[in-house]
Amino acid sequence: MDSDWLIGVNKPSRYTGGEINSINKDPVQVRARIALAFPDVYEVGMSHLGLRILYHVINNQVDLWAG
Repeated sequence: MDSDWLIGVNKPSRYTGGEINSINKDPVQVRARIALAFPDVYEVGMSHLGLRILYHVINNQVDLWAG
């Protein structure tokens, strides 16, 4: 696949994952995976205190995984 399209991507770090302090769990060990969404661009959502609290509260449960 030609990778020239990547040059035109605005802020590619929005799509790569692996952020600092992100939580990764073994999918086999969790009962449920929860998708968190925010109605704005990635940087605004990740700086929103309520979303960050919810992310950590869910991920503190051993059998839940939020991302």
